[in-house]
Amino acid sequence: MAISDTIKQIKAEIGEGAQLVAVSKTKPIEAIEAAYKGGQRIFGENKVQELVDKYESLPKDIEWHMIGHLQTNKVKFIAPFVSLIHGVDSFKLLRVINNEGIKNNRVISCLLQVHIAEEESKFGLSKAEIDELLSCDEFKELTNISIKGLMGMATFTSDMVRVRNEFRQLADFFKELKRDYFTEQSDFKEISMGMSGDYKIAVEEGSTLVRVGSLIFGERQYLNE
Repeated sequence: MAISDTIKQIKAEIGEGAQLVAVSKTKPIEAIEAAYKGGQRIFGENKVQELVDKYESLPKDIEWHMIGHLQTNKVKFIAPFVSLIHGVDSFKLLRVINNEGIKNNRVISCLLQVHIAEEESKFGLSKAEIDELLSCDEFKELTNISIKGLMGMATFTSDMVRVRNEFRQLADFFKELKRDYFTEQSDFKEISMGMSGDYKIAVEEGSTLVRVGSLIFGERQYLNE
C-alpha cells in the first residue's frame, strides 16, 4: 500500500479525537515527501541532528515533534523550530528548554514523560516526581515552556491486556493532573501514547497523539551515526 493510502487509513481508524504523528526517524527525505503529499503534516524524530537536517530540507509548514530521549546539551539545536517535545523526563531538562525558549523568544510546548512500563530501560518520571515538579516554586517561574499533556510508552509485550492497563493508568493520571494543576489551562489536553502495534488500543483509552512509524514507512533503516 502506498504511504499516502496508509496514512489515510490510519487517520480514518483513529477518528477526530486523535492526531497522527508519522514517525519518520531513519527514513529518507523522499518517504517523508510522499507522506507530505498525502496530507500528513506532523512528523516525529528521535535524533536531534537528523531532525535539524530534515527541518532544513523540507517544507516549513511541517510540525516537527521530538519524540526521543533529549539530552540537555542538544536542546539549543531544535529550540528555534520544534513544535512539541514529547519526552521531558527531568526538571533539569525542562529548565534548559525554558532557557532556550527565552533565547529564541518563543514558548516551547512540552509533554511530561511518565514511566508506565514495567521495563526499567524506559525513560520517564514517576507520579510522585511529577507532583513534586508541578508543585515547586521554580516550575511556576518557567515562562517560556508550556506543558500540553503527558507521554508514555507501554511495556514491549504481546500481552495487550497489560498494554491497555498501562494506557488506562496514564489517562487516569492525566485526569488527576488536569484537576489538580491545569483546570484553567485548556491547552493541557494531549496524551501521547500508542505506536504501530497498539495505537488502536491507545485511542480507545484516550490517546490524542499516536506515534506510528513502521506501519507507514516500513521497518526502520539504520543510518550511519
